[in-house]
Amino acid sequence: MPYILLQAGTAAANALPISGHSTAYILAWLGLFLMVALSGIGSAMGTVIGGSATIAAMKKREDVFANCMILSALPGTQGLYGFGAFFILKGFATADVNMITAAAIFGAGLISGLVNLISAYFQARVVSTGIESIGNGHNVFSNTLILAVYPELYAIISFAACFLISAMLPL
Repeated sequence: MPYILLQAGTAAANALPISGHSTAYILAWLGLFLMVALSGIGSAMGTVIGGSATIAAMKKREDVFANCMILSALPGTQGLYGFGAFFILKGFATADVNMITAAAIFGAGLISGLVNLISAYFQARVVSTGIESIGNGHNVFSNTLILAVYPELYAIISFAACFLISAMLPL
């Protein structure tokens, strides 16, 4: 039976087989990795899109930096939601985690990671369009901020779902 070592340098007696509980353990940690990685990727992409639009707007009007910076930072919150969900669920990913709990953590990771990735990208599209309009001299900061809240709502819902999932897991 194949074995894995959880830490470099551990004794063979501490190695866990790939089947049974260690499979659940790996599945749980994959879920945790996905929730942080995908939401972080979404935030990184989103803030780059907003930042690029800010630079383009500043070529036309140097006085718009403050408003554009606020808008371009909005997609960064999705990464924070994924990171927060990680802290809510990481305590359940123990070496003796059962498969049901591991599947719940993995599912929460997919929910958080994918929703945050997608909402950060589409929020960036909203804010970059608003930033472009601000650069063209239109007074749309408040309207853009309001419209950017819509994709944010789904990121918040995914964070709440992770919290609710954690409340249903056995201690």
